[in-house]
Amino acid sequence: MRVLITGASGFIGGFLVEEALRRGYETWAGIRKGSDRSRLNDPRIHFIDLRYDDQEALTTQLHAFVDEYGAWDWVVHNAGLTKTINKSLFYEVNAENTRRLLYALANSGGVGKKFLLMSSLSSFGPGDEISFRPIRLSDPQKPNTDYGKSKLLAENYVRKQTAFPYVIMRPTGVYGPGERDYYVEIKSIQAGFDFTVGYVPQRITFIYVKDLASAVFLALENERVVNKEYFVADGDVYTDIQFARLAQELLGKKYVFHARVPLRLAQIACASVEWFGKIRKKSVTLNSDKFLILKQRNWICDTLPLREDLGFKPSYSLRKGLEETIRWYRSHGWL
Repeated sequence: MRVLITGASGFIGGFLVEEALRRGYETWAGIRKGSDRSRLNDPRIHFIDLRYDDQEALTTQLHAFVDEYGAWDWVVHNAGLTKTINKSLFYEVNAENTRRLLYALANSGGVGKKFLLMSSLSSFGPGDEISFRPIRLSDPQKPNTDYGKSKLLAENYVRKQTAFPYVIMRPTGVYGPGERDYYVEIKSIQAGFDFTVGYVPQRITFIYVKDLASAVFLALENERVVNKEYFVADGDVYTDIQFARLAQELLGKKYVFHARVPLRLAQIACASVEWFGKIRKKSVTLNSDKFLILKQRNWICDTLPLREDLGFKPSYSLRKGLEETIRWYRSHGWL
């Protein structure tokens, strides 16, 4: 079986490549010229630099690939943008690159069995913040961030095409070795400070990156799973302070100053950091999109379809996953 994984040099992409190799598949890593290949050093990996920015060139490129090698059995479109100083790039990279790739794959016969889009829970927007019931697949999608809107647009492009079966995966908070956003909080806790946002605790959910990779291949390998969509989480729910205190315990920090920051103050902080990022022409973790994510209180999602259709059972609890993640941060000099 031959699989293409786009965005292979990124955090999630690297683990998808490792899982594909572990399962014995012919693995093609879609990366851009100049991308960091430090995690992609297995000699079994094949590389391809896809011409996302040019529809004609991309289509020609994939025609040539299919003529030489044959179609990929599966394509996992994981490439995307999670933060940027230019919000229009969310739509160009996350949505329009998906549209161009779908067109090129359809016209070249590049997909033999299934196309999987790595989307996000953010494509649904805020959940019920009164009852805190889980977000369901039947709920209307009303994203309130540019990132979430761009992911929804990509999902719609996938749904509209009829050239090949598809699966849409929407992970919640993905963490693990090499991840940088949760790392910022963990590093702060290591330094003795933790700041959570808003006086009503967030209900948050997680998926360890290795479990996410496993769920992706369960969806690909199951021939009955076609034109389906899933939320991906480990099934447990935490509050923001529970996460912080678990990290504190695993870090072995006896004293940490925990404080809740009013939403208005957090909004000002995110806007200020974003402004400095624009001046320096550098993407930053805190920005106006990130504030809306921090503001959202309900990140609980219904994972019953994932468990019933795929038989998915996470191998990692949050405690086990954080233990492994913190060990990695320490061994690599991040902490």
